[in-house]
Amino acid sequence: MLTTFSGSFSFFLVTLGYLHAMKFIIGKDRKQAALFPVSLEESIETENEVRAIELFVNSLDLEKMGFKVRFPEGGRPAYHPAVLLKLFIYGYLNRIRSSRILEKECRRNIEMMWLIEQLSPDHNTIANFRKDNPDAIKKGLSCHSATCQEL
Repeated sequence: MLTTFSGSFSFFLVTLGYLHAMKFIIGKDRKQAALFPVSLEESIETENEVRAIELFVNSLDLEKMGFKVRFPEGGRPAYHPAVLLKLFIYGYLNRIRSSRILEKECRRNIEMMWLIEQLSPDHNTIANFRKDNPDAIKKGLSCHSATCQEL
């Protein structure tokens, strides 16, 4: 039986008649449903860098920068270049260059989930985007660096 005493941060566990003092903070049960689930929007602070990346990329004219934004009908839909550019800028700012690590970050990093709207491109998609758009990505990164220097 787990018993807590109000006003105290100590937790006591009573097992087989013995009282054991536990001086550790106990985490929440992973299977416990939350009464008020936290949204991604609430999880990201207003001053977080991902919000600046979002505003910056959304302000760009990607087609003029050289990104392919029109695709033929049929087949599986492509990821929008803005999504992948956001991913690259985030990786650039956080020193993440590997396509495989960027792929992993899309599934586990809450900032990345917010930034690319919970999409999870695989490492081949990320690598192909880098290979197919080197000049446009350089323009986007240099534009971002120039904008940051102005601030």
